Amino acid sequence: MTDFPALTEAATRRATDWLGHAGLRPTRQRVTLAALLMGDGQDRHVTAEGLYEAAGTREAGVSLATVYNTLRAFCDAGVLREITVDGAKSYFDTDMHDHPHYFWEDTSELSDAPREALDIRGLPAAPEGAELVAVDVILRLRKSDG
Repeated sequence: MTDFPALTEAATRRATDWLGHAGLRPTRQRVTLAALLMGDGQDRHVTAEGLYEAAGTREAGVSLATVYNTLRAFCDAGVLREITVDGAKSYFDTDMHDHPHYFWEDTSELSDAPREALDIRGLPAAPEGAELVAVDVILRLRKSDG
């Protein structure tokens, strides 16, 4: 499970600044969720359900629908990236730099893989009328018996 920062005054201030730089209005719900996401300045990977649970344990009074809508608004503003695993499970990454991920199949957790170790030497050209937007690299892992 992802560790989330405490909802301190410093975390709230950092979240409000983050929202302002993204051009997002700092509503109470947005500030609360942004503080949980990046109030300590650390990058993290979260699911909507995990963020909702964290908000609930801090008695933040945010609905699951609000969490989903807010995460979508953060993605649309370009301050959060959605990583989809298996077409069904989405994780949200606060690190906006291009980097690969490990997906731990045993625990369903997503973590950063070392970006300096990734070497993509070539990609196919995009079809006519399309442009390449992103390349997501997810390395699937499972704990070994040995």
